[in-house]
Order: sequence, then structure tokens, then C-alpha cells
Amino acid sequence: MADKKQTAVGDRADAQRHLRELIAALDRRVPHCERLGEIEIVRAATALKKKAEQRLATLEAESNKSN
Repeated sequence: MADKKQTAVGDRADAQRHLRELIAALDRRVPHCERLGEIEIVRAATALKKKAEQRLATLEAESNKSN
């Protein structure tokens, strides 16, 4: 049972790390207004970042609750 719990904690930590990396990458992205379709890309990136932040907050709350 302890191994299963430890695996879940490790999976959660990996997911949190990946979400932080995604958010950081989206923050580093520089919009190129001269490119066709850039507005749609910016909107999609903004929506993805918001979802990633929400999921990260959920995972962090679960981590805090289980500690």
C-alpha cells in the first residue's frame, strides 16, 4: 500500500513539474504580430496557460491535503 501511495505522490510531483515547465515556456513565448494567425495562437496559449495554472493549483491543494 505504501508503494502505491508513494507512486501517486511521485506522479503528482512529476505532473506539477511538467505544468510549471509548460507555464514557464508559455511565459517566455514572444508574440510575433506580423505573422498570420498570431492572434489565434496567443489566445490558445493564454487559454492553455490558464488551464495549466488551474490544474497546478488543484494538484498543489491535493498535495497539501494529503500531508
